[in-house]
Amino acid sequence: MSNSPILVTGGAGYIGSHVVKLLGERGESVVVLDDLSTGNAEAVLHGELVQGKTGDIELVSKLIADKGIDTVMHFAAHTIVPESVENPLKYYANNTCSTRNLLQACQDNKVKNVIFSSTAATYGVPDDSVTACHEELPTAPINAYGMSKLMSEAMLRDLSAATDLKHVVLRYFNVAGCDPDGRIGQSTKNATLLIKVAAEVAVGKREQLYVFGTDYPTADGTGVRDYIHVTDLGLAHISALDYLRNGGESTLMNCGYGHGFSVRQVIESVERISGKKLKVIEEPRRAGDPPALIAKVDKIHNTLDWKPQFDDLDTIVRTSLEWEHTLMKRQHNKPS
Repeated sequence: MSNSPILVTGGAGYIGSHVVKLLGERGESVVVLDDLSTGNAEAVLHGELVQGKTGDIELVSKLIADKGIDTVMHFAAHTIVPESVENPLKYYANNTCSTRNLLQACQDNKVKNVIFSSTAATYGVPDDSVTACHEELPTAPINAYGMSKLMSEAMLRDLSAATDLKHVVLRYFNVAGCDPDGRIGQSTKNATLLIKVAAEVAVGKREQLYVFGTDYPTADGTGVRDYIHVTDLGLAHISALDYLRNGGESTLMNCGYGHGFSVRQVIESVERISGKKLKVIEEPRRAGDPPALIAKVDKIHNTLDWKPQFDDLDTIVRTSLEWEHTLMKRQHNKPS
């Protein structure tokens, strides 16, 4: 194992904090850089937290040089798709321009490895004939979130071609669930992800759940998505780290389970595990929502030593519900 610290941008956020926990548990030295605009300092369970922006070249260069960092895991990004449609420049500034500055600092300080958090939104709306998205599928993002990530992928690819930098891009599908130990979870305010929202309705934080589209060409008419537990996603990052340290070539891989569940199946699981009937309001389809979005996952299994441990919808839902109860207890115990 390398003794060089790993810089984790956005390590106080939902996915980043789970990866930091896993890195710390295996004895890695970690430096977290997060501006705490959406992240939470208390979610950083290991390493040193530095409050600052990923796009601050001077700060990032100093951190890399002073700490002797040779690997960067880059999570810091805005991730709300509807917001990216309404305010695209916010997404290009934070997701694309800041990544460019981060990569400049990496190049200037001869960082060896970068693991980049990307998204299935880079595929856009696949053709109806596509049953599962494979990595060679043409990319055609339909929103600024997806495009901002695709542009970052291109910068990383071109920089790796021009220098000794090696990278792994992981395109996430639908990330869900929370740390099975219950220490951290998804704390995003005004979250939009289905399982998080459904869990909030089940514990009484929200009144109702909106279902957008019940007339899709799927088994029950609702959209189907490939949900991956956040800890399995974190373990994929650990495997990607080992892959690069062992001399692996730069690559791009989907990160999902290779099968999906419909909105109605998710709701049924939440209702069964919580014992609560959810108030569901059916709305028309949203523009740009594909009927189904499933990952083809042969490449990640053939490339990395990665074996998912939580590939089960009820497990994902149970950890989400447990986390919502934990948040409510913490809120209740806070001094007024």
